[in-house]
Amino acid sequence: MSKHILITGSTDGIGKILALELANEGHHVYIHGRNQEKVMAVVNEIVNTSNNNNIRGFIADLSDLAAVKDMADQINKSIPQLDALVNNAGIFKSSASTKSGYELRFTVNYLAPYLLTKEVMPLLKKADQARIVNLSSAAQAPVAIDAAKGTRAISVNEAYAQSKLALTMWSFYLANKQEDISVIAVNPGSLLNTKMANEAYGQHWSPAEKGSDILYDLTLGKQYQDLTGKYYNNDNGGFARAHADAYNQDAINELIEETEKMILL
Repeated sequence: MSKHILITGSTDGIGKILALELANEGHHVYIHGRNQEKVMAVVNEIVNTSNNNNIRGFIADLSDLAAVKDMADQINKSIPQLDALVNNAGIFKSSASTKSGYELRFTVNYLAPYLLTKEVMPLLKKADQARIVNLSSAAQAPVAIDAAKGTRAISVNEAYAQSKLALTMWSFYLANKQEDISVIAVNPGSLLNTKMANEAYGQHWSPAEKGSDILYDLTLGKQYQDLTGKYYNNDNGGFARAHADAYNQDAINELIEETEKMILL
């Protein structure tokens, strides 16, 4: 049966590979990117390659929360339901800034998927056994709210690790709140052959397909259908313990409380 699946950051890397694989199987696939020309080019490429016309693109710069909200509004108006949301988009190195003044990595890697998911939740609730797959990382560090808000400078590595732990903490929180929706946080693999890894480290350890394969399984695989509130570490090929703060209810509650304030537009 054809599914409706939205993948953020799907104009290249493992998001694009996943999108093409799903399109080849006849699913309704929704591409996201921040550049309209690139999004449309990828949509056309996937349509032509897969002979599947049920491919559509949405545009938003995830560093701009107002743009995220606008994209969510467009999605809600044009898609009947969402069987799966893959929050794949992420950023490591960049000289860009955010309109909000918040730390860039925290905004793109955590606040944007948090806001997008919250806004499209009605579409997910229309589906039977919907799934949310959040792209975490092996790099996880305790979240400093002042650094996230941009009032204290921290290193790129630290900011990235904090954003990924925040995403994981929220994933566990969301899994407890949405009993009928599966929520999994996943490290798709360290130093995959993607633009982000190559730009950040100038090398890779594994092919991008290692990441796209586990995303496909977590999105559609029957073996993961009833699992929720877990962290999958693809470096080890199985479910694992995340950072200790991901299980600290006080820390999670503080994070969610501050997040709700930060996403007010």
